[in-house]
Amino acid sequence: MDNNFLLYVEDDSSNRLVMKLLMEKILHTKNYTIFEDSANFMSRVRNLPARPTIFMLDIHIAPLNGFQLLYLLRQDSGYYDSKIIALTASVMNEEVKRLRESGFDGAIGKPITLSTFPKVIDRILNGESVWQI
Repeated sequence: MDNNFLLYVEDDSSNRLVMKLLMEKILHTKNYTIFEDSANFMSRVRNLPARPTIFMLDIHIAPLNGFQLLYLLRQDSGYYDSKIIALTASVMNEEVKRLRESGFDGAIGKPITLSTFPKVIDRILNGESVWQI
């Protein structure tokens, strides 16, 4: 993760805590930010200390959901080519199909698995489309 920066958008406090532990204790980095909601999303993204290499978006977040956040990022010339990964507990075939068709670069099912998360991040950073649901 050295020079990479991750943004995680998640409204569930326990999921945010898991991500914080993963980033700091497993990946040994502080190069991340966690948003608790999606209010004023693009202005908050632009004010981050670094441009995120990976966006990890909770799909069922408010006020804007993960699909709406994806759309905003893809419409912005500064972020349209970013790696954008959906995080969801909904793993129904219809939802996975919608995630793929919407333009996400991958999806990770919740809960996040501690043992495989570092490998998944490496694969994403290496340009792989990861669908671990």
